[in-house]
Amino acid sequence: MLKIVFGDIENSIYHPPTYFDNTYRDEWITDPFTVEMIKDVDKSNVISARAIDSPVLGSISVKELSGGVKTLILMRFDESGKIFNASACGDNCAKWIAKIGEQRDLTINLHHIMDFSDCDEFEAEVLNTGRVVKSNLEFFDEAFAIEER
Repeated sequence: MLKIVFGDIENSIYHPPTYFDNTYRDEWITDPFTVEMIKDVDKSNVISARAIDSPVLGSISVKELSGGVKTLILMRFDESGKIFNASACGDNCAKWIAKIGEQRDLTINLHHIMDFSDCDEFEAEVLNTGRVVKSNLEFFDEAFAIEER
């Protein structure tokens, strides 16, 4: 299940792209789920574990992927128990965060209110309040209530 905490939290990686550059494994890149995420978010094609074809940049290394994709890959594969700052991701990553949260227990932190309206299904526990939300609207309501406190 996806769990979201607003604000700073212990054991959180504030800048996931830097952490990714120093910890990723080649097999993460060629995994079909990752290939699909890279195609969707960065509009790029995985050529191999170390080469990506970007329509904007041409042939790039994995380290030149967007911060959002790097963060998603960490959320999907990193087993360290770290919590990743999902504010490193744009709203175009929200549906992928929700999908990863359906596949495994995933705790993220946010420093902004992410838009999950493109998600086919959405369910998350907001750890600041303990409330489980089941729609983007419920999530927005909960986030605004936390912000008002």
